Amino acid sequence: MGKPTVVVMEGDQTGQELLEQALRVLSPDVIGTELELLRFDLSLENRRKTKNGVVHEAAKAMREYGYGLKAATITPEEKGDVGSPNAILRSEINGTVIVRTGRRIPGIAPPVGVYSPISVVRMAVDDAYGAKEWREDGDGDEVAFRTEKISRKVCHGVAEYAFLHARKLHAKVFGGPKFTVSPVYEGMFKEELDAAAKRYPDVAYEPQLIDATYALLLVKAGEPLVIPALNRDGDCLSDLVLQMFGSIAGSESILLSLNENWLPEVVMAEAPHGTAPSLFGKNVANPMAMILAGASLLSYSNDRVLASASRAIYESTLEAVMNGIRTSDLGGGASTTEFTDEVVRRVRQKLEIWSTLGDNL
Repeated sequence: MGKPTVVVMEGDQTGQELLEQALRVLSPDVIGTELELLRFDLSLENRRKTKNGVVHEAAKAMREYGYGLKAATITPEEKGDVGSPNAILRSEINGTVIVRTGRRIPGIAPPVGVYSPISVVRMAVDDAYGAKEWREDGDGDEVAFRTEKISRKVCHGVAEYAFLHARKLHAKVFGGPKFTVSPVYEGMFKEELDAAAKRYPDVAYEPQLIDATYALLLVKAGEPLVIPALNRDGDCLSDLVLQMFGSIAGSESILLSLNENWLPEVVMAEAPHGTAPSLFGKNVANPMAMILAGASLLSYSNDRVLASASRAIYESTLEAVMNGIRTSDLGGGASTTEFTDEVVRRVRQKLEIWSTLGDNL
């Protein structure tokens, strides 16, 4: 059996800087096993140069090897430019689900009383994104229209994965669409959530309308939750949930393509934040989210060594913050590389100690 292959998608500004820090943590002399890194330059300059050809090549490689780690990239605003690589990647790998998990960072006080993880499991395609839009004049006014779509297959995939994810986290599936206002469109998603609840009777299920979900989040913040959502609802919910924990630094974003059994077939991990041009070249940006993205990617492997490395990276990253090694956004004075140095040291130490314990771990 060959080395696991990870498709590495390089990015722009701090996105690229933080990717390099995450790759330091994934080095074979740190995690104890070698990964084959297949690199693609998704910088804005190269996407323009190749007319997005490099994005399609990266997507093809992910379909072949199953794993991708992506840096933050710039999306130009000008119409007719190369646009967002994420939209192409989601389409090309047949992405169904995006998972973003907010979690408390030890030693960092959140603005609200959240203690347990909250995962938003949203549609990766369809809904308001990619909808057909147009305007018409009539009766002395201008009217805008939009035609959206969702499919039962995608609804089923999001519902199924939400319950699988909740079972794994010992969490409750909470929330849902505004099916009372939209019984045909959003009602399809609600039907699939209700059906999944019957298939997973061991998973707690508390359906709520999307507006009630927002209102109740602060009340429910003491228990682990998995919130299934339509594409646009999930996009908005993710931003709210991650900020509830005081920082998006402790989170990663996962794009999943699901197989016929609704299990992950292709996994692409990235940080949920952008390229932060004001921090570029200063060695001060927080690499936590990108490092955790790498850890999350390893967690989807069935390889025991990679699973141990994933756990070691998660624990080491959070322990570093708990022990006062923090970048300026978390109230500390550590540089980007200094924080990564500490994570690397701790991962090596953990894996060495765990190796002496063998199956007793």
